Amino acid sequence: MMKRSGDDGNGGVVYACLGVLCCVLVVSVIAVVSVRFSVSGSPFRSSVSAPTVSIVELEKKAIAATAVANRNPSRAIASDLSFSPNSSFSRKSTLVRKDDKIQEGLARARAAIRKAAGVGNLSMNPGGIYRNPGAFYQSYKEMERRFKVYVYEDGDFIIVHNGPCKNIYASEGRFISEMEHVNNNFRTRDPHSAHVYFMPFSVTWMVKFLYVPLSYDIEPLKEFVSDYVRLISTKYPFWNRSHGADHFMLSCHDWAPVASKGNDLLYNTSVRVLCNANTSEGFNPQKDVSLPEIYLYNGVVSPKLQSPPPANISRPYLGFFAGGLHGHVRKTLFDHWKGSDSDLRVYEYLPKDMDYPSEMLRSKFCLCPSGYEVASPRVVEAMYAECVPVMLSDHYVFPFSDVLNWEAFSVQVNISDIPRLKEILVAVPEDKYMKLKEGLRAVRKHFELNRPALRFDMFHMILHSIWLRRLNLRF
Repeated sequence: MMKRSGDDGNGGVVYACLGVLCCVLVVSVIAVVSVRFSVSGSPFRSSVSAPTVSIVELEKKAIAATAVANRNPSRAIASDLSFSPNSSFSRKSTLVRKDDKIQEGLARARAAIRKAAGVGNLSMNPGGIYRNPGAFYQSYKEMERRFKVYVYEDGDFIIVHNGPCKNIYASEGRFISEMEHVNNNFRTRDPHSAHVYFMPFSVTWMVKFLYVPLSYDIEPLKEFVSDYVRLISTKYPFWNRSHGADHFMLSCHDWAPVASKGNDLLYNTSVRVLCNANTSEGFNPQKDVSLPEIYLYNGVVSPKLQSPPPANISRPYLGFFAGGLHGHVRKTLFDHWKGSDSDLRVYEYLPKDMDYPSEMLRSKFCLCPSGYEVASPRVVEAMYAECVPVMLSDHYVFPFSDVLNWEAFSVQVNISDIPRLKEILVAVPEDKYMKLKEGLRAVRKHFELNRPALRFDMFHMILHSIWLRRLNLRF
């Protein structure tokens, strides 16, 4: 006699498989209907809370469930044919929504800044120091409201997550410290919510710990940078997603631009925040940020410069500079003015009975020539002393010049005009000189390093410069 299929020992498995397939087909129909209603704008909403699943994905699940049933029929019904909230599909959808939210926020910020660009009054622009005060204040407000920075936690201390805080490179160490170790509203622990990504390595400490003195071999610095970028680009998706365009490094050391050549994308695409902001050496003001150089001897500016004399106090000397013979600009300055004029006093070595801060406070103009590199801490020191900076430099992009009008608080002299330097300074009218001093008093807060940081100080101005590049916006 012919056996019925139910008498076959494998019959239960077949029925189980058919049951699973029937369930899958029913779920497929429901999913398709839900998608059609959702896309067509029907008032009926799907009651399924999990993300919509495509037919192809369901078929794959059905095949997998059938295989499980053939191996172990008791597991067929227990097989999960839906995507859990923690599935990769769900996670990708969440990340897309976060990215859309970031882009929407940036678009709203741009629109608000453009709208505010035509609004302004004299009270918003003390001393005329801002290029567009309405745009700046709105941009700053948008930054405080929205801007988020993710700091990579990879890399070994001391070269990473640390920096000098008491010498000529203090702006490097103080920024890293403020960003990493002090509570602020800008740092986010969620990398998917970040606008930019900070690589907190210190070129200054690279030079100290990796460079062999007098070897002139800077390859170890470039190799470190190369290894660091390789690490974060392998471990995280963010570098490769943007080719490094939304990443930034920060350093005040003269060799930072060369060290950044350790990775081509870092050099050409990422934001590099540098004291050595020299356009003749690859600094690109469209994407890079000029970092002020400030000398903190014991963690603070000289006490003599923190409280300059009142504006009506006479300053007996026209101009002052003292410094070593570093670079061609200073050579030109020394050739024409070193020891040659009692009113425009230029020294290579300051006499022992004189001190630098006191001489700044007694001078109307403070000469700020480039050394071997373009930046000089004398610029910020002159601001504190309310001694009008005289910028003597080639190819130097002035800090925060996206928003600051440097002509409102400094005098800029071409290197070719150094022989006429006294003539140029004497020709500055008294009312203009007083206006320049007014600008210095107004702009000083943007060049102060406070601990903890205060609104509109150097830390926040550095972030604002990076924020503008993330917005891809120019005032």
